[in-house]
Amino acid sequence: MSNEGKKVSVHYVGTLDDGTKFDSSRDRGEALSFTCMAGQMIAGFDAAVRDMEVGQTVTIRLEPEDAYGPRRDDLLMSVPIAQMPGAENAQVGMRVMLGGPMGQPMPATVAAKDDQTITFDLNHEMAGKALTFEIELLSAE
Repeated sequence: MSNEGKKVSVHYVGTLDDGTKFDSSRDRGEALSFTCMAGQMIAGFDAAVRDMEVGQTVTIRLEPEDAYGPRRDDLLMSVPIAQMPGAENAQVGMRVMLGGPMGQPMPATVAAKDDQTITFDLNHEMAGKALTFEIELLSAE
């Protein structure tokens, strides 16, 4: 029986190929609830939950295409430091929030910086990575 369109609740643990845990609802002590196949989750996670039964636990490995997508070079943005007040204090690796064209917040990582230019990476931090999830379906209504 499909869970498509149902409000589901799951516990999950997400790991990278090297075994590093990057997220866990269990560690937070709070299950994740969402409407299955409504586009609220990454595609591969949604698809896995669609065919699960309450009480079932599955482990899935998602390639980047079914998770946060491949890394894209067109999402690297370099600007003169003089045009970005405060950029002189930014450090490579720092997560920052930029303003998009319509004022919406855009998370970014400082990818590079020299005396004149700062480069921001607007890719999702999990872009280009294969992700493994252990998912337990707690409820489906």
